[in-house]
Amino acid sequence: MADSIAAELRTEFGKGAARRARRAKKIPAVLYGHGTNPVHLNLPSHEVFLVIKQSANAVLDIAFDGKSELALVKSVQKDVVSNDIEHIDLLLVRRGEKVTVDVAVVTEGESAPGTIHAVELQSLTVLAEATSIPERIVVSVEGLEEGTVVRVADLELPEGTTTEVDPEAAVVLVTVPRGEEEPEDEAAEGEAAAEESEEA
Repeated sequence: MADSIAAELRTEFGKGAARRARRAKKIPAVLYGHGTNPVHLNLPSHEVFLVIKQSANAVLDIAFDGKSELALVKSVQKDVVSNDIEHIDLLLVRRGEKVTVDVAVVTEGESAPGTIHAVELQSLTVLAEATSIPERIVVSVEGLEEGTVVRVADLELPEGTTTEVDPEAAVVLVTVPRGEEEPEDEAAEGEAAAEESEEA
């Protein structure tokens, strides 16, 4: 579902205008796509910050100039020091239209005792309806044994969501941590060294 945002058309441009907009708690943005001319907007910073914080692929229902448009947040520029949002690129979308986005991969559950799991694919590129983009792709690792490989083909994607990523690509690997064997090896080496000194 798209979040409703009341925006205003931006009539001033340049760094000075952008600074004034930010002081007024506005975020400069540009809306483009579907062969239309770019539309320059100012968005309310607090509301937009909250939406983007909740979803990496937020879709906004932007009201401006007496109309409203659906837009996918395509790019967010932030200040490297303050982390404040400085500018946003918005891609115009239509209801029912599918878009290509990267969705985070997360795991749930615990693999078999004595094993650990590693996420090899942190995000998955998918094709999904603009108004139904999944927030995350969940992979259950509950009880998985050592040597298990969860591949793209094994993922349960939400209805209407597809991917063209190689189905054989590894998403999660389940292994036994090898570091736990090192203390025993070191102890054995220490005993061998002690025996050699006694014989000498």
